[in-house]
Parts: sequence; C-alpha cells; structure tokens
Amino acid sequence: MSEKCCGHNHTFDGMSEEYKKRLIWVTIINLVMFGVEMGGGQLSGSQALKADALDFLQDGVTYAISFWVIGRPQGVRATAALFKGLTLLAMGLWVAGSTAYQFFYVGVPHAETMGVIGFMALVANLASVLLLMAYKDGDANVRSVWLCSRNDAIGNVGVMIAALGVWGTASGWPDLIVAIIMAGLFLSSAWQVLNQSVRELRTASDHQH
Repeated sequence: MSEKCCGHNHTFDGMSEEYKKRLIWVTIINLVMFGVEMGGGQLSGSQALKADALDFLQDGVTYAISFWVIGRPQGVRATAALFKGLTLLAMGLWVAGSTAYQFFYVGVPHAETMGVIGFMALVANLASVLLLMAYKDGDANVRSVWLCSRNDAIGNVGVMIAALGVWGTASGWPDLIVAIIMAGLFLSSAWQVLNQSVRELRTASDHQH
C-alpha cells in the first residue's frame, strides 16, 4: 500500500485518511462489543467473557487515543503509546487477580451463552483485524493498535475453546485457564508497547537537544 510508508526509512505514523477511517470503524465495533460481551459475561458467569469484554473497552479507548494523536509530534504519540501500554499492564494484572479470586470459588459458567457471545465477538474482531492488517507495522502508537486487534481475535478463539471445555467437562476450570492465558497475552503486549514507546520518547528527547 503506497500510503502506508513514504520511504524505506520512514516509520508509518498513521498519517493516512484511509487509516483514519478504519480506526473510526474499529473504535465503534469495539465499544459496541464491550457492552454486548460484558452483559454476556454477567449473564453466563464467565470470567473469560468478562476479561475479553474489558479488552474490547481498552481497545476502543486505544483506538480513540490513536486517532487523536495522529499527526502530532513524536513525543506526544510516544507518550500516548506509553499510557496505552500501562493500561494494558493494568488490565492484565486485573484479569490475573480476579481469576485468582475466582479460583477459590469456582462456579460453572453457562457454556451456551459463552459460545454465542464469543462467536459474535470473534466475528467483530476478525472484521477489525482485516481492516487493520495492512497497517500492522509502524510507530508505537500504530503498533499498539495492531496488537490490541490481534489480542482480541486470539482472545475470542480462547473464549470459544473455553465454552467447549466448560460444556464438555461441566467444570469452570477451562474458563479460568483461558482467562489466565489472556492475562498473560495482555502483559506480553504491554511489555512490547511500553518498550517501544520508551525508545521513541528517548529519540524524541534526543532530537530536541
């Protein structure tokens, strides 16, 4: 895609009208699915669904921030990416902590509700991935958008697997295991975004001196 990168040494910073349009679409998709999936998580008692719903919310906020910082100085974009990395870290820690709490009080989620809501979320996330796939590489801000979209798709596959596991075993353990895996994915992505944003903040600081 010619507008993706203006030269071999240029890191894509989101300055593309097509990219902005796609960001708006995926922001809407994620905020709508946050409400749907959190409701489904409450109804079914699924920790994995609730974790994935939080991922939708975090992604919607991430996309909105990403849209706002497009065209701004590198320091501003890197600071925004740093904030998004910290929210990913916080979400990963919350999911890990709440899952540990559930460990002592395992209930059996409603597998059918998990499956239906999980499938809806998977379709929404695949649409987001397809919209953003051409823009998966770029600065920390652009990279964080892609990682969030990818995490969503992986998370929803995990929810579907958890639903099958709950249905097949009549146990809540598959749901908790998937929630733990998702927490690990959030923490891994947080590390990638934080690492890149810190490097870009240092570069921006060096250019100012």
